[in-house]
Amino acid sequence: MNTYDNTDNIILKHLTFRTLCACLFALSVVATLVAIFYFQKHLGLDPCPLCIFQRIGVWIMGVFAFVGMLVNPKKLWGKLTLWGGMALGALWGLAIVGRHVWLQHLPADEVPACGPGLNYWVDTLPILQVFQEVLKGSGECAEIDWQMLGFSIPELTLAMFAVFLVILGVGFARILKKQM
Repeated sequence: MNTYDNTDNIILKHLTFRTLCACLFALSVVATLVAIFYFQKHLGLDPCPLCIFQRIGVWIMGVFAFVGMLVNPKKLWGKLTLWGGMALGALWGLAIVGRHVWLQHLPADEVPACGPGLNYWVDTLPILQVFQEVLKGSGECAEIDWQMLGFSIPELTLAMFAVFLVILGVGFARILKKQM
């Protein structure tokens, strides 16, 4: 057995459901704090409707991770229910951010026109129509206001959701392995 195998076994040995949930909860809190306090408050970048929906995905995952961290269910169905909620939040966010990245890469003449803000839609439209309008995207969602190493905020967020899903996949495999 080489050193890599030993390291891998040590990491997996300490990867419990509670540890997985604590890790995902901490990551969701950090992501939320960066979005609100750095991008929104410090840089003054107001979130577009798609950004807000991405935050909802992070929050859904974070709430289920927080519950999993506190409760730490022993039964498989309890773990799978909480895991499913975390996966749902991460997949929701991944789908929304995928649409956001797609909008940012459209040619300028194909970008949808800017419409009224999310607050107006929430106040005047039924909730299902609000979802439809947000998912259509608008010109403000296609703007690139900030970049790091050439990547826009939505592109970095896409990577974040991919990491969340990898962690969830490893955790799911671990849960199933322990139950067998």
